Amino acid sequence: MTIQDLIDRYIGDQPGPKQSDLRTLHHLTMKVMPKCKLWFLDGKDAKGKVVSNPNIGYGTQTMTYADGTTKEFYRIGLSANTTGISVYIMGLADKDHLANTYGKQLGKASVTGYCIKFKNLKDINVGVLEEAILDRAQRPK
Repeated sequence: MTIQDLIDRYIGDQPGPKQSDLRTLHHLTMKVMPKCKLWFLDGKDAKGKVVSNPNIGYGTQTMTYADGTTKEFYRIGLSANTTGISVYIMGLADKDHLANTYGKQLGKASVTGYCIKFKNLKDINVGVLEEAILDRAQRPK
């Protein structure tokens, strides 16, 4: 099964409105990052234990840990959760950037250093979310 097949299955397994919102967000992110590497993480660790919600990833970056080791990871992530949807904007050095730049304009969303969380798309300004995704997609690191 290809990564796109896994993504399609994951989105298709979501209940109606959430499925529609995830599909819209997937298309929006692919419009912003048309040639990006796609990821699908099933939320399980190496032993098969569930440690997070499954998520879709877009793009690539090299993350450097405090001990100097590095890991390739996605730039933008998308995940369904029990209360709605999370969009992860990974790799920003300034942990206040999302909240300060987009927080007030997004609508009914919770914004942390790397996550924009909302119940459904009708509660937020999708154009502002697209700007946040584009902002991260265009940053060199």
